[in-house]
Order: sequence, then C-alpha cells, then structure tokens
Amino acid sequence: MTGTAARYLYLTRHGEATPDESGLTEAGRRQAVLLGERLRGVPLAAVHHGPLARAEQTARLVGEQLDGVPVRRSEAAGDYIPYMPLRDELPPETADATLRFLAGFPAGEREQGPALAAAAVAEFTGPVVGDEPRHELVVTHNFLTGWLVRAALGAPPWRWLGINHANAALTVIRYAPGRPPALLLFNDTGHLPTELRWTGFPPELHV
Repeated sequence: MTGTAARYLYLTRHGEATPDESGLTEAGRRQAVLLGERLRGVPLAAVHHGPLARAEQTARLVGEQLDGVPVRRSEAAGDYIPYMPLRDELPPETADATLRFLAGFPAGEREQGPALAAAAVAEFTGPVVGDEPRHELVVTHNFLTGWLVRAALGAPPWRWLGINHANAALTVIRYAPGRPPALLLFNDTGHLPTELRWTGFPPELHV
C-alpha cells in the first residue's frame, strides 16, 4: 500500500526587477545566484516558477547553481490577487485604503486570481503520495507567498495582505501527514549581503 510523506515547500519571491518589470536588475541576478548557492545542499525535486520574466529568470539562475534539478513553469505560481476581501472582513480603519489599493490592479489579476490561488494550493501544498519526503522550490511573487503562508497558519482569507516578502528571501513550509502545516522559516535573507536585502521596500520595512 502506498503511503504519504512530508512535503517541504520552499518559497521565494523573484529577484529585484527592472522598473518596467521586463527582467532582473544586476542586483536581482546576484540575489538569485546567492539563493541557488544556499540551496545546493537541499534535495530539491524541482524548481517551479511563474510565467513572468522576472520569475523565470530568477528560477533559471537558481537552477544553474543546482545539480540537474528540473526547472518548470507553472501558471499557478504567477502574479495575481489571490483573494478579494469584502469591506466587512477588513479592519475598519484600513478598509477603504486597502480596497482602493486592490482596485488599482488589472481586472484580470483580480478576476482570475482566486482560481489560480486554488490551483497553487492544490499543486504545491499538502503531503505527497509515496514513502519519500519531497522538497520543491516555487519562485513566485509577494502576493502568492503571502497567500500560502496565510493558508498554512489557518488565518482568515484576507490576511494574505500585509505579509511582505523580500526579493530572493526564503520561506519554508512543511506539510507532514496527520499534522498541521509548520512554518519552518519565513522571509530569511541570511544568504544575502546587507545591500541586497529588502530591495524595493521603503526604509521603514528594512530589518
């Protein structure tokens, strides 16, 4: 009889992107290489990435630092709004500002997001069939990382908002049979020098 084994999901946000988001900056490329070097000792079964260039380039650079790990594109790992909250779900003092912020994104990202988020949960989370643990890296974007962390913690659906992830930082979630998901590591930038941490974020968020 085939059993189930733990899945270790490694999440990262793509490296720093150019202003037009058509690819990575030199800093973004360096971030990706350093992340790949950090992951050399991890028995990764695959590197998944979203369809946008900044995620694909990050995944390719990470993969070049690894030994024969396949790099695969996944639409579910893309950049989209995973859940549109209702006003009543949000803290009253921030509801209007939050809804204005979300309304500024393209309609496609808002309308297609929930289905893609459900596909990401189905594709990347939960224990795996078999007897051996599986380790996988998903190179994605800030919003999906927040959505999957929120889901692992059992937080309300709207709470993906406010979970910020630095470029090329590392988050790890374990899904073990018969146990709740465990957030083993969140937004770790130990592999990046100080000048490559929190790129793109305002100074008050730098830690």
